[in-house]
Amino acid sequence: MKNKINGWLIINKPYNMGSTNVVGKLKWLLKPEKIGHAGTLDPLATGALPIALGHATKTIQFVMDGKKTYQFDVVWGAETTTDDKEGEIVFQSEKRPSRQEIEAILPQFHGIILQTPPIYSALKINGKRAYDLARNGEAVEMKPRTIQIDSLKILTHTPEKTRFEVVCGKGTYVRSIGHDLGRILGCYGHISFLHRTKCGPFDIKYSILLENLEKDVYNTLNSNLISTLTALDDILVLAVSETEMKELMFGKAIRVPQGTEAVFKDVSQQSDTDLIIGLKYQNQLVALAKYEKGFFKPFRVFAEK
Repeated sequence: MKNKINGWLIINKPYNMGSTNVVGKLKWLLKPEKIGHAGTLDPLATGALPIALGHATKTIQFVMDGKKTYQFDVVWGAETTTDDKEGEIVFQSEKRPSRQEIEAILPQFHGIILQTPPIYSALKINGKRAYDLARNGEAVEMKPRTIQIDSLKILTHTPEKTRFEVVCGKGTYVRSIGHDLGRILGCYGHISFLHRTKCGPFDIKYSILLENLEKDVYNTLNSNLISTLTALDDILVLAVSETEMKELMFGKAIRVPQGTEAVFKDVSQQSDTDLIIGLKYQNQLVALAKYEKGFFKPFRVFAEK
């Protein structure tokens, strides 16, 4: 029997455990009807891993598209094959950068920039994971792609190691930031610590440890389950009537509230993408809908018939 659990859990992912392993553990512990995660973390990374349960799995993409915040350490003087401490050293240098030298180049990492992902990544090349090709000794060519970094700042600095905090958009590889910093500074560098403190609307301060969930599943789940609506913090959410809720449940479009059509039409025309609205009934998410010519047309329905 599967359990009807709808909402989000934020797991403080432990070191040396993959995101899919966390999902597998929770699937065994909670036995939910549906489960998934948003924003994969490498096994060597720790921190906020949002887990979607039940209807919340339909909102994963909105969390994936959200901004993320990481703290990470760059060790200076050595570049590795994996751009982290698990790889083999390929280049070394005696040079160690000063804080002033590092701060002088940080503006190069702000805004919309090009970044080349690490060869040891989960990106697919001709249907195969890049890290599988690299481990098999095959030549891997990663193409640069556009990412957005909102901020990159130094938290602490010593001659051997610097801790940074970065706020970035979807698709950013922190290991590549460490690699690129080392190359520009002419001293090489690799990541030795990586911790995610925020993923979309979910903050590490609301996370729980797997071991606590294992000790007391029922009470830990009930006190830490977060509403599905939280994933839609950046989306307008409107209340609907009982009649409208029933229409939406069957995939039918409903009219926009009287007197607001001009507003929605104007906002829709100014946007490069479809205008998406969350629709709720008695504080429960009913559907996600797109605005089209005076109607809200549902494309994700959460309420059960």
